[in-house]
Amino acid sequence: MGKKEPEHLINERIDVPMVRVVGEGMEPTILNTKDALRRAYDQGLDLVMISPSANPPVCKIIEYQKFLYEQKKKEKERKANSNKIVVKEIRLSPQTDEHDFEFKLNHAIRFLKDGNKVKVDVFFRGRSIVYKEQGEAQLLKFAEALLDYGKPEQLPRLEGKRMLMIIAPKKQ
Repeated sequence: MGKKEPEHLINERIDVPMVRVVGEGMEPTILNTKDALRRAYDQGLDLVMISPSANPPVCKIIEYQKFLYEQKKKEKERKANSNKIVVKEIRLSPQTDEHDFEFKLNHAIRFLKDGNKVKVDVFFRGRSIVYKEQGEAQLLKFAEALLDYGKPEQLPRLEGKRMLMIIAPKKQ
């Protein structure tokens, strides 16, 4: 396999007649590409096109590897700052008794405090599908008990043999 193509136009690959040149310690100026290249070579650096859609395109005089390193660093920082949404699932049945209900409620509270969404579903086995109202009541009771920690993002809805509801955490 050969060398990988650079993702930016650099040095001789820049094929536009005029460019806006920026760099450390210099005033942004519009030059023809040959003069900009000469300036970059005089400093022992590369001419890197950073904004090809601008008019004229913007090029920066910088060491290309350093430029790539800084971009990777910024990307990594941006990813670290973005929050990942995790959906935890809790399953009930139409006849879930009080103790199990409380137990699962405590789990849901912990999940919501951690900032995760909670997907609560009631699974209807066999002929228990005739008790849809019980399942919906179970989900609404669950949502009501969690109002201090989260708000229902989606009200109960039936999908096949499952009735689902999603609860999102309240912002701290």
